[in-house]
Amino acid sequence: MIERYTRKEMGQLWTEEAKFSRWLEVEIAVVEGWESIGEIPKGTAERIKQNAKFSIKRIEEIERVTRHDVVAFLENVKESLGDEGDFLHFGITSSDTIDTAMALALKRSAEIIIEDIKMVMDTLKKRAFEFKDTLMIGRSHGIHGEPISFGFVLALWYAEMKRNLKRMEDAKEAISYGKISGSMGTFANVPLEVEEYACKKLGLKPAPISSQIIQRDRYAQYMTTLAIVASTIEKIATQIRHYQRTEVREAEEFFHKGQKGSSSMPHKRNPVLSENLCGLARLVRSNSIAALENVALWHERDISHSSNERIILPDSNIAMDFMLYRLNNVIENLTVYEENMIKNLNLTRGVIYSQRLMLRLVEKGADKIEAYEAVQRNAMDSWENEKNFKELVLSDGFIKKYLTKEETEECFNPNYYIRRMDNIFSRVFDE
Repeated sequence: MIERYTRKEMGQLWTEEAKFSRWLEVEIAVVEGWESIGEIPKGTAERIKQNAKFSIKRIEEIERVTRHDVVAFLENVKESLGDEGDFLHFGITSSDTIDTAMALALKRSAEIIIEDIKMVMDTLKKRAFEFKDTLMIGRSHGIHGEPISFGFVLALWYAEMKRNLKRMEDAKEAISYGKISGSMGTFANVPLEVEEYACKKLGLKPAPISSQIIQRDRYAQYMTTLAIVASTIEKIATQIRHYQRTEVREAEEFFHKGQKGSSSMPHKRNPVLSENLCGLARLVRSNSIAALENVALWHERDISHSSNERIILPDSNIAMDFMLYRLNNVIENLTVYEENMIKNLNLTRGVIYSQRLMLRLVEKGADKIEAYEAVQRNAMDSWENEKNFKELVLSDGFIKKYLTKEETEECFNPNYYIRRMDNIFSRVFDE
């Protein structure tokens, strides 16, 4: 399988060309808004739409003089227009254009990421059912606990990704607001009707109230949502890295023909894709901190947020699209070693069945503290002296007082631990 490293549209969304195109789209929608209330001549917006052009090179030339990107953009666009150019940016401020255009970019980015999350969920669901009854050891603190199934692990990841889907849908809603309310947000020089028209035209909702900018708690919600999704990706990738460790080798990333794991050691097969995802998750999370810092600005607006947003917003969205595609590739092509899962399940010579044995003793009338101590005594003997746990408990006088040989051996059936997997899967996957 050839991996799609990133969706082409996501990268294109964040180019300079796309940014200025969105700015022009917002400016034209505002002109149409003015037309709709009869304040400027009919057909003005259409003439602008037909004739308006911009050149990134020319914008950069003008900006070197103006030291203001929006002014440079407007001056360049007006060079391609006649008198209708006088109505461009009429009554509004730079942030009306920038923030409303940014809402368009973030809304579409969110839609792409939502599609990506659904793709990962589909793959997780498919593989969860594939391995629903595949026994493996469950671990807590990195230490063997009790039997689970590999499908159970995948179902757990699916459920978390499903929560991320809801978070992302909420973040999309929070970010899909524009503002055409003027310099302080008071509509002093532009009527509310113009904002309502323009936002509707652009597929956005008008912010109920804004200052000179869209409030950055909306951006913070969006970016922290990306951070949570990134953390889920890192959680999955970290676990896959553990499964691929030589001592474990229960699952590993697909190793392509001709792939090289090391420049010096020909035998190496490294979990490089999962390691890559862990590194990118740190980047996305760190960017969310900058977004949180941007919430507190001076009064109605300063521009301390502007510089880092030019980096964190495109970088985080492009990275997230890449990460979800890479994660899907890893899960879809994950090589699973079921025989090693069983081997590791039996690695501790049966001590993993200690809880069931203890509870069975209590059910048969033993004091719980005494039952715990008897089972633990044998478990520690098994751990420390590499003895078979079942053989130890079968010869233990205290345990034999309460359990027959058959009742004791019954406690060592690993399928007991996954007997309710159908019920769990119904909870997770039934809509």
